[in-house]
Amino acid sequence: MTDFIHRYEPAHDAGSPPLLLLHGTGGDENDLLGLGQMISPGSALLSPRGRVLEHGMPRFFRRLAEGVFDEEDVRRRALELGAFVADARKQYGIAAPIAVGFSNGANIAAALLLLKPDVLAGGILLRAMVPLSDPPKTALGGKPVLLLSGQADPIVPASNSAKLAALLSEAGARVDHKVLPSGHQLSQADVTLARNWIGSVEAEAA
Repeated sequence: MTDFIHRYEPAHDAGSPPLLLLHGTGGDENDLLGLGQMISPGSALLSPRGRVLEHGMPRFFRRLAEGVFDEEDVRRRALELGAFVADARKQYGIAAPIAVGFSNGANIAAALLLLKPDVLAGGILLRAMVPLSDPPKTALGGKPVLLLSGQADPIVPASNSAKLAALLSEAGARVDHKVLPSGHQLSQADVTLARNWIGSVEAEAA
């Protein structure tokens, strides 16, 4: 398997979609397990640790400054992550997962949707930014994406999250973009909205 330190928790309900949990800067493979269990208790959880270190803190790709990404590294790391997911699907016998990413993890999930759309079944992108200034033409074929932004987020400007929503919509995703009265950190509203959204995706699949 492509070399990512990771945690895997098997499904408790075969009808629940597997989740790919992608932590923010300084997190690890344990960070979002609780969130995954809260938003979809029956799902299999696949949670890798980012392989890039920034001052000792794990991330999924390099950045040149806050909000300024090393886009060559974004592309390379997204393809590595895609290969890991493909290997993990074979090893654990799971379907294409829905990515649940926070901050840096949401950004690599957005890059994965744009660069390797077949890897994911959809995404919950929490405090995400546009990952690539010149993304390839992509056909997302109606994949569901929930984008949750913070109105008072000091890291992600409102114009940037709106641009990401437009970019994914133009690529064919079914994007539900909500702006919450919060900053960069997650709130109970994020959990509730994500849980309800997963429930609607499950109901459609059934």
